[in-house]
Amino acid sequence: MNEWNVMLLVGEDTGRHHGCYGDLSASTPAIDGLAREGRVYDQAFSTAPVCAPSRSTLVTGKYAFSIGSHHMRSTLVDPPALFTGEIRKAGGYVNWANKTDFNFSPPDDFADNTAEWFDDLAARRLNKKPWFLYHNFEITHESTLWEETWREKVVPCLGEDGCCDPDQVRVPAYLPDTPEVRGDIARYYDCLQMQDMQVARALEALERSGERDRTVVIYMSDHGRGLLREKRWCYDAGIHLPLIVRWPGRVGKGERSARLVSWVDIAPTILSIMGVPIPPDYEGRAFLGDAAREPRAYCFAGRDRMDEAFDRIRVVRDGRFHYIRNFFPRLPYAQRIRYMERMETTRVARRLCAEGKLDDAQRAWFRETKPREELYDATADPDNVHNLAEQPEYADAMARMRREMDAFLNDVGDLAAQPERELIDRGLVEDRLEEYAGRIEPLPERYRIGVEKSVLEMPKEGFSGDGSGCDRA
Repeated sequence: MNEWNVMLLVGEDTGRHHGCYGDLSASTPAIDGLAREGRVYDQAFSTAPVCAPSRSTLVTGKYAFSIGSHHMRSTLVDPPALFTGEIRKAGGYVNWANKTDFNFSPPDDFADNTAEWFDDLAARRLNKKPWFLYHNFEITHESTLWEETWREKVVPCLGEDGCCDPDQVRVPAYLPDTPEVRGDIARYYDCLQMQDMQVARALEALERSGERDRTVVIYMSDHGRGLLREKRWCYDAGIHLPLIVRWPGRVGKGERSARLVSWVDIAPTILSIMGVPIPPDYEGRAFLGDAAREPRAYCFAGRDRMDEAFDRIRVVRDGRFHYIRNFFPRLPYAQRIRYMERMETTRVARRLCAEGKLDDAQRAWFRETKPREELYDATADPDNVHNLAEQPEYADAMARMRREMDAFLNDVGDLAAQPERELIDRGLVEDRLEEYAGRIEPLPERYRIGVEKSVLEMPKEGFSGDGSGCDRA
């Protein structure tokens, strides 16, 4: 083990909405300053568009669907070792201060300490061994965008005058441009501004510690913003995320990288930076440090059951194309998920769809069926609203992405190909289906898309849906 420390700062429900990523609505001076002092990765991707499966990959160096932690709100019975355990075995100190939401319980010895570390770091009270510090910033979570939570947690800190002007935000093409949607987006920017203040506090503690010059700082997030067709969905907005690395003397200031990075690469990279051996069964590859490997050509991701709504979707992404395979195309995108329905954006989009007031890009999410395949030119179409899958000029790209998807799923052993009950019967995961079955209830009749209620478990072959659309005034 070498003498480098690592500080891992993770934003929740945070897309690439920072000044350093060109977002003019963002007030993120601390994060932008970190970017000026380090390297910004422009092609970094989560392996899941929701928190626990994403974090599961982060801490194990393995895809969630290869170990069984892929369903959102499932519990893996016997999880693999965490990368923090490798650091501790090598003689390092680990403080994982908050958010152990991995779809499994971490072992008791996964960290030396789980208390907040900001003050101890600033006061130079940390263990003198090389250390790894983790902090998760919860303020940007979807739930803080709810107006009542925002007023309680955000407004008292920023003041009404310090909050984002809804008229100044960008509304993506797949969302209706309404005051309600703009309000949700503006509240997100307010939460992001507060996250940035908390990042500034962590960086200030590091400055005061005297450890800055031998500490690698990594800033990232778990998945995209908590809005319709972003969080929980495998489009660019759900999995294409911020990644910034400051490594004094080893990474140049103000650098940008187009290297493809997957969240399955984070654990081996941290071990590589700290000079800790990387377990041979890790499915990611280090992109920094002495054990860094050649750049990957593709990133992979997937969506499975989200609370009470089943689905199985997989993604292949290269530097330009974003390929999606929908394994159950007769399941609509717009299944009801209780948590998601609390967002004003979801409610107003459903209402406008029922009234026939959405354009084609906005209506696409409300189809009664999904296409079996989707292909987007993410460079030309970052909102992923123009599906190229059936256009002849993209046949070669489709064939290549299909081959990569098939090879990857065969290599990784995708456990989502099996019904969840089979995984339960095998003793791989706990049975939580009854718990989430209790959340299922129908949407109001005029808002129903394809099915009366959400589908909890993998449907049988031939699951019905007529694809007739959503206009029901």
